[in-house]
Amino acid sequence: MMSVKEHPPHLHVPVLLGASVDAMQPKKGENYLDLTAGYGGHAQAFLDKTENFSDSILVDRDVNAITELDEFKRKGSRVLHTDFVTAAKQLTEGNEHFDLVLVDLGVSSPQLDRAERGFSFQNDGPLDMRMDTSQDVTAAMIVNRASEAELVRMFTEYGEEKLGFARRIAKAIVRGRPFETTKQLADVILSEHRGKWSRIHPATRAFQALRIVVNDELGQIKELLPYLPELLNKGGRVGVISFHSLEDRLVKRFLKEHAEAGYEADLELVTKKAIDGATYDVHNPRSRSAKLRVAVKK
Repeated sequence: MMSVKEHPPHLHVPVLLGASVDAMQPKKGENYLDLTAGYGGHAQAFLDKTENFSDSILVDRDVNAITELDEFKRKGSRVLHTDFVTAAKQLTEGNEHFDLVLVDLGVSSPQLDRAERGFSFQNDGPLDMRMDTSQDVTAAMIVNRASEAELVRMFTEYGEEKLGFARRIAKAIVRGRPFETTKQLADVILSEHRGKWSRIHPATRAFQALRIVVNDELGQIKELLPYLPELLNKGGRVGVISFHSLEDRLVKRFLKEHAEAGYEADLELVTKKAIDGATYDVHNPRSRSAKLRVAVKK
């Protein structure tokens, strides 16, 4: 059996893994719902604790992740190939409840590291960025068809890019179209950057914005959040890991509203302040921007 600290070589190291287990306190016999199971890193750690594979459900919309989750299916877990909103809705309508619910909103390392998925400018590949490869809209379609004004809005709203730089790169993108690969786009963005840069590549925020738009990430989160209290047993815990301020703001506001609703409050905050990956999970570079928030059902 795999311990919390051990991971197969082909899996990424899950962000805030120890923090998630510590904050959510999985106990033997409890059932577990992972709405973004990915390659099973968090699920393995939680199910090692609960030893309850047969009453647990793992969800992911990435077909490659679903293939990697076969081991859990063999041990009796249900594995659902769908997005987390559809799964949450179906499970709520089916009156199913869980002691532990986890949502990791990040892109997994295997997705980032596989050039053909088009998420990263560090690995040249097609401008794709689809988490669900069956959908039609790709990053290339947006980059090559959106107006200059639409690109500026995307980069500032979803990438939280500075307006001046957003305008420069949008203009350069429209001038240089069409784009087919991540490197082509990253190079154009880099060419518009003035001054030195070190830790964060100048294309980082623009790529974030495109990924959010391609996958409707914020819209999906807004749809998902109301289902979370409904999915919990009394005393059940929900944990949400976010990776940028736009996500975290939505999660923070929702949990706070449900914890501070007076007599109608259905949640209690376990983490009064988000657990920060930059300080808690310093040895995992992909935890740098991660934040974990946990609440318990009253």
